Amino acid sequence: MVLLCSFCWFSRWFPQRMALLGRTGTFSGCFRFELQQCRSLSSPPLPRLHYPAGGGSRKYRMGQEAGQMSPAQINHTLKANEYSHTLPRGPASHGVLGFQSNMLPSNHPGEDCRSSATCLPGCDGVLLGVFDGHAGPACAHTVSQRLFYYIAVAMLPLRVLAEIELAVEEERAVPPLLEWYKHPQDHNCPDGGTISFHSLRNYWQERLEDKDLEDEEEEGDRVTSALVNAFRRLDYDLSVEAQVYLSMSSPRRPSLPGEASSMSSPLRVALSGCTACVAYVSNGVLHVANLGDSRAVLGVQEPDGRWSAVSLTNDHNAQNPDELQRILGEHPPSECKTVVRHDRLLGLLLPFRAFGDVRFKWSAEMLSRAHETRPDVLSVVSEAVRTLPPHYLTPPYLSAHPEVTQHRIRPSDKFLVLATDGLWELMHRQTVVQLVGEQLSGLQQQRPIVPASGMTLGGLQRLLLERRGRVISVLEDQNAATHLLRHALGDDGYGAVAPTRLAKMLSLPSELARRYRDDITITVIHLNEPDL
Repeated sequence: MVLLCSFCWFSRWFPQRMALLGRTGTFSGCFRFELQQCRSLSSPPLPRLHYPAGGGSRKYRMGQEAGQMSPAQINHTLKANEYSHTLPRGPASHGVLGFQSNMLPSNHPGEDCRSSATCLPGCDGVLLGVFDGHAGPACAHTVSQRLFYYIAVAMLPLRVLAEIELAVEEERAVPPLLEWYKHPQDHNCPDGGTISFHSLRNYWQERLEDKDLEDEEEEGDRVTSALVNAFRRLDYDLSVEAQVYLSMSSPRRPSLPGEASSMSSPLRVALSGCTACVAYVSNGVLHVANLGDSRAVLGVQEPDGRWSAVSLTNDHNAQNPDELQRILGEHPPSECKTVVRHDRLLGLLLPFRAFGDVRFKWSAEMLSRAHETRPDVLSVVSEAVRTLPPHYLTPPYLSAHPEVTQHRIRPSDKFLVLATDGLWELMHRQTVVQLVGEQLSGLQQQRPIVPASGMTLGGLQRLLLERRGRVISVLEDQNAATHLLRHALGDDGYGAVAPTRLAKMLSLPSELARRYRDDITITVIHLNEPDL
């Protein structure tokens, strides 16, 4: 009886005390030390005081400025870029029920992009992708707008390509290849227009000329080959377009207004770079083409209701032993200590595969010419691209060859999460799948709490707080990608969301936000209804 009364008193006192501590930001004695230790296991502590990057005297008082967002302001920020679409049931959905997406920039402007589209008749299927840019957003913007067209051309039957070519020759309207699903903020930068169309047309013309080389591949092999060819061809075209741009330039020719800073400048696109993770779903078969360190994780519901995370991609960086051996094997043994330094390509670039980044692909002579011919473009891209990489002896060092995984969708496969590395740096894949699964099924709200044998009152209280936090966040977010963002940024170390921490992470000034998180882009693709 005494124990029961003590627990009742503790269950009333503890949340009030925690709320008070959260408002005042003050802790005392060993309780403060233990709480900080627990949080450090799953999420980095936010400092109380910061100075802007590059010096200056302005101070950012985290507890006063960053923590004053109201719940409405938090939700507005989190949901500003969320998007969802439900596909009609039937064969046209190819096994996809719909998708939910969201993105949160850290850089300014943000360097992540996303794309989603349905391939129209002749190239049936659903395409979704996330793109993580670096050295500026130009490459990610361009690839997110053009890659799906290349994939469609790579998969279309030759007779359909011939009809398209005839329509162009006769100056008739070309039938659309894709039906896009876009948030108003997506694809808001020009894509090069005439240049990109000519490059795409050259691609399908070459396919028509090589029709004798078409063989009777199995469906899975055909899709894999098409994805690989589309990725590599787009990267090749980005490089060629930049070289043509250079050949038409001279140090004496003045730039056109805004040309150097234009996001669609071919040289700027090629000098920046991006990784890509693209899912193609057709007739109940899932293909994932990955280039870099974004990831695709499958959410599987086991017969007993538990959720399992299945990775469908490998990171292309120094943490992957196979990838490390691949890159070392492509260069002479004399470069074994310089090709990868400090876990980076030539000591500079983290991913070992990417679009663009021609400073790791072109010859030294071509790069020198770019530096001499268009210093105006180089000046607005990045400090790192203005000089030749160290130990640049046997280019190319960077590949745009994607790794493709094929998976036939099973009844237990409920969803696929595509996300840039900004999410995976904050959350383990199993946590991601668990959160989405619980949100879909709603079981967390109904499941009774069963204390483990020997659990203390403090442990039971933590379970209660965790359950309460998860139930609240499930009710707040109808979009699974937003649900993941909320937990990734506001995790309190126990699986629930700490509003104060979430507010601080969302209100960090742009010059500081990059120190604590990357741009985050998430697309959750729903494949089958969860078993309730």
